[in-house]
Amino acid sequence: MDSQDYNNNEEYPRLYTDLAGWFHLLTPPENYVEEAEYYRSVLIANSLLPVNNVLEMGSGGGNNASHLKSFFKMTLTDISEDMLNISRELNPECEHIQGDMRKLRLDRQFDAVFIHDAISYIVDEKDLVRTLDTAFIHCKPGGVALFTPDFVRETLSSVTRHGGIDKENRGIRYLQWTRDPDTSDTSYVVDFAYLFREGDRVWCESECHILGLFPEKDWLRFMESVGFSEVKALYDKTYESDGTPVFTGIKPE
Repeated sequence: MDSQDYNNNEEYPRLYTDLAGWFHLLTPPENYVEEAEYYRSVLIANSLLPVNNVLEMGSGGGNNASHLKSFFKMTLTDISEDMLNISRELNPECEHIQGDMRKLRLDRQFDAVFIHDAISYIVDEKDLVRTLDTAFIHCKPGGVALFTPDFVRETLSSVTRHGGIDKENRGIRYLQWTRDPDTSDTSYVVDFAYLFREGDRVWCESECHILGLFPEKDWLRFMESVGFSEVKALYDKTYESDGTPVFTGIKPE
């Protein structure tokens, strides 16, 4: 997660700070095999270059990277040092860099730039453009960028999900409620209820995540505005059923 000025006061969700150590019980890396394979195929199919090195911004706990690193040299960045720490345990062979995806500058370029659902934490149009520009700057000419928001305006629906696993003497279960209390703005909310277990002790926490919501046409327009060409909204996201597209663009040679 690369939360951007979360709630305008730099308070990031606890899931990515003091609760980060529970992240891989809430969303296990092994659940990302099919998803990561889809992203790998999209990067390769849409790049004009051989894809060898990939910059993932907002890499969070490193779940996608744990599978993509078998095919690419991965450089992982996130605004949360807590999330980078758990990713380092999972992906010790990958380079990890703390940074804000709106203004990250590494002074090098990559065959591909990838932002998974961390881009959903961008709730302001100007910040979305700044993030897309950061991706463009770090992409080699002929390289591809891939952005995968959780929802676009056209696909958002009020949904409830749950999950979590046990490992050794710890476990977590969560309830996730997605809703849009104000359809006139560029955000929606996801309320989480967490139930933690450590040994015989069980306790609960809750928090609200505020995420960005933009129409598909705006995604494509913003990508073109920062310089990407051949921008596309791809709908063959077979591992999910919500119908949300992923977006790709090429940096012109």
